[in-house]
Amino acid sequence: MPTVELTRFRVDPARENDLLQARPQMLADFQADRSGFIEARLVRLPNDEWLDIVLWETPEDFAASRAKGANLPGIAAFFDAIGALVSAEEGTSV
Repeated sequence: MPTVELTRFRVDPARENDLLQARPQMLADFQADRSGFIEARLVRLPNDEWLDIVLWETPEDFAASRAKGANLPGIAAFFDAIGALVSAEEGTSV
């Protein structure tokens, strides 16, 4: 069963365009560099908050991705637009 990464974060409204413009390259970087990456969905929530839902083949793939951090320009640009982390969780899709 896939591992689900749930990351909730805040983005300053002045940085929303930066976040959205960086998203396609971040996803391309994940496809090229992150073993076990399946897909990601970005959800806009109220109060300048966002939820990123990412599916990984295994918990080990997710852990390896976290260890790499913002190692590529598209990933770094996306992370740079994030103002504050609200929560981060991991679960299993059923």
